Amino acid sequence: MSVTLFSLLSGLVFGLGLIVSGMADPAKVLGFLDLAGRWDPSLAFVMGGAIAVGVVPFALARRRTASFLHQTMRLPTARYVDRRLIGGSVLFGMGWGIAGFCPGAGVVALGMGELKAAVFVLAMLAGMGILELLDRRSATLQAA
Repeated sequence: MSVTLFSLLSGLVFGLGLIVSGMADPAKVLGFLDLAGRWDPSLAFVMGGAIAVGVVPFALARRRTASFLHQTMRLPTARYVDRRLIGGSVLFGMGWGIAGFCPGAGVVALGMGELKAAVFVLAMLAGMGILELLDRRSATLQAA
């Protein structure tokens, strides 16, 4: 099986999981974040289930040097917290709390024809583009 086909199938399974669990609906996510109102704990169960399913494969992946598709394993190696991690986490949380979408759910909802998701995905892509420009500018200034 090719890497591209496996990536497509993985994305489809992930998207289907978001739809089945209701996590492509921003109202569900915002209900989870509404601790003082009508709190909806379903997102906690979805996250717990995802963690439970992922623990064993990640433990096995750490012991391997190549994937089942014979690709080099590229697992995260950073063990420190820096400004970029904190800034990205804050921006992610703000976007999640305002829109009720994380990037994956936003793309799934866009595929379902949600107008709010289109605005979210466009803002997300703009943010990614701005970060790329800032990174290039920083690299150019450091090289000079």
